[in-house]
Amino acid sequence: MIHQLAQTIVGYIGDIGYFGIFLLMFLESTFFPFPSEIIMIPAGYLAFKGEMSIYIIILVGILGSLVGALFNYYFALKFGRKFIISYGKYFLVSPKTLDKLEEFFTKYGDISTFSGRLIPGIRQLISLPAGLAKMDMKKFLLYSGLGSGIWVIFLTILGFVVGENQDLISKYLKDATIIALIFIAIITIIYIIKRKK
Repeated sequence: MIHQLAQTIVGYIGDIGYFGIFLLMFLESTFFPFPSEIIMIPAGYLAFKGEMSIYIIILVGILGSLVGALFNYYFALKFGRKFIISYGKYFLVSPKTLDKLEEFFTKYGDISTFSGRLIPGIRQLISLPAGLAKMDMKKFLLYSGLGSGIWVIFLTILGFVVGENQDLISKYLKDATIIALIFIAIITIIYIIKRKK
């Protein structure tokens, strides 16, 4: 079943090309519960087969993520918290979820837009509190771009190296998530210490 799904996605990405990767990663970074793993890993596999360029895959993947993050940022900036609370339930953004996102953003500051891009469940929506807080655009683009870049590069290389081997993909994704969380904790501690100084 999983193997067939992977083959279907590989074929789909092969058909829609680079713009399709950009579009899917854009959607993944907005309100759609669409995991980036099922986009970038098959794309990396296609690069391994020589059907696509790994460099262009990474570039359009990062651009798609960044544009999606900007969409959420400006959405929150324009419509505000009240609107998101009223209508967010239609996009799987409950008041409780928004409260947690804002608490995360407030606790860790600007760096949360970087670290949040590496945390499952927070990755897609961390731009909302950044928009509500009117975070400086240059910082937002820098931190969002770095976080998205690390994740996109990892997934693409994973697809390039392990191909359609679902067992290896699951193993390495789990390991990568743990490493990412440790890395985020270290970066956040350093950031907080520097801010206090």
